[in-house]
Amino acid sequence: MEDDDGVARLIARALSRDGYVVERAGTGEEGLRYATDEEFDLVLLDLMLPGLHGSAVLAELMRQRPHQRVIVLSAVPEVGTRVACLEAGAADFVSKPFALAELLARVRARLRDRAPGPAADSVVIGPICLDLALHRVAVDGRWTALSYREFLLLRHLMEAAGRACGRSELLHAVWGMTFDPGSNVVDVTVRRLRAKLDHPDRIETVRHVGYRFATP
Repeated sequence: MEDDDGVARLIARALSRDGYVVERAGTGEEGLRYATDEEFDLVLLDLMLPGLHGSAVLAELMRQRPHQRVIVLSAVPEVGTRVACLEAGAADFVSKPFALAELLARVRARLRDRAPGPAADSVVIGPICLDLALHRVAVDGRWTALSYREFLLLRHLMEAAGRACGRSELLHAVWGMTFDPGSNVVDVTVRRLRAKLDHPDRIETVRHVGYRFATP
């Protein structure tokens, strides 16, 4: 979804040359309709769209399809805008102007996030089973859906089970932030995960450090 037709055509040609099938939308309403009516591996979303603003498109898309991968493109320079988009569920944020090669690398990286490695399709610790393909978690066989960030955070903690993971590590691994924006997004997401697991101390708070997934 891109309001600048020249930029949209440039991106579409580059993606097509890389072998991707591309659909374009020029307004927020049109883009939201495409993204909710069809199945897309990835959505590129400009914030400054005619009609429905990109932030509203992102919020509604995450409400309807929390697993959808979205890369936000924006010329808005404020760090707060980037943080808000990532907290709202965007998988990545690319600032304009950008190098086309970087955008294509970000697209490939986010699409690699979508699929689990060939060696495993789940992570199991005690009664907790994390499905890497469907982004859901089971406690004693009872499945619960996870949002994209919840999934990434739980996967990181479970793969590092028994080790304390610092907030800066989690911000980088889950939200792609190389800085601490002063946000409590990690703590909020941990609270949501705890509510979906069997008991709250499954994810332990490590004082002055971060969090650790408890091992049996």
